[in-house]
Amino acid sequence: MSQAVTLKRIGSMVKVELDQVRDRIPQALTRLLRANPRGKITGYKMTDGTGIGLVLELSDGSTSWFFDNEISKA
Repeated sequence: MSQAVTLKRIGSMVKVELDQVRDRIPQALTRLLRANPRGKITGYKMTDGTGIGLVLELSDGSTSWFFDNEISKA
């Protein structure tokens, strides 16, 4: 049985939890997130056929996606 998914709203400001992503992201992105872990949700991404990731615009204008459990309210 499928479960209801609560999506965070596009345009919301969120914070990337660096401890949750450090092992899967490039070193340059780690440095950027250490300086400023906040970003704005700009869209959604299908992850593995069952999950939805969040696309964030980061402080330098770049975009990257993260799993829902890797971010929190800003």
